[in-house]
Amino acid sequence: MALRSIRRIVTGHLPNGETTVLFNGTATEVLEVTGWPGAAVTELWSTDEVPVDLDRTEDRVRPMRHDPTPHGTLFRVVEIPPEQGLSIDTDAAFEAMQSTNRPDAASKKQHAGMHRTDSIDYIVVISGEMTMLMTNGTEAALKQGDCVVQQGTAHAWVNRSPEPCVIAAVLVDGKRPAALGDE
Repeated sequence: MALRSIRRIVTGHLPNGETTVLFNGTATEVLEVTGWPGAAVTELWSTDEVPVDLDRTEDRVRPMRHDPTPHGTLFRVVEIPPEQGLSIDTDAAFEAMQSTNRPDAASKKQHAGMHRTDSIDYIVVISGEMTMLMTNGTEAALKQGDCVVQQGTAHAWVNRSPEPCVIAAVLVDGKRPAALGDE
């Protein structure tokens, strides 16, 4: 099942300084994640610089890449399917998402989807429910409207409900936590 259609509206400035809508339509950069049946990611926007150049008017969406570029940001919507009876091929899934921070063998023992990014992630649950699992075993049950600020932590999204969970996420490039060293 592919992620529902997401309408994307992007604003900008005209040369005379007036504001306008640059893009208004269905987002087209959708990845159905290989190895994770029912999982899909819709990329909405990306930047490669901070501060962001607000004079640019070209479409800045790019093909799926799990992690933001150095000094970059990503804005996406993710659909996470129910896990019951689902077999996840972690290697294929993270390859499809071009992740640079793939789960190691120890992480996979805790959960097949345990992963991290070198970013601060702002997440809002749009619909459904799921659990965020941390490496020390703590869990946070999430439901519609809940928000997460994730600071480069290893985590897994666990959907124990019978329905897909849809989240919106903004990833901002960050500095690797000192406790992790230079891995």
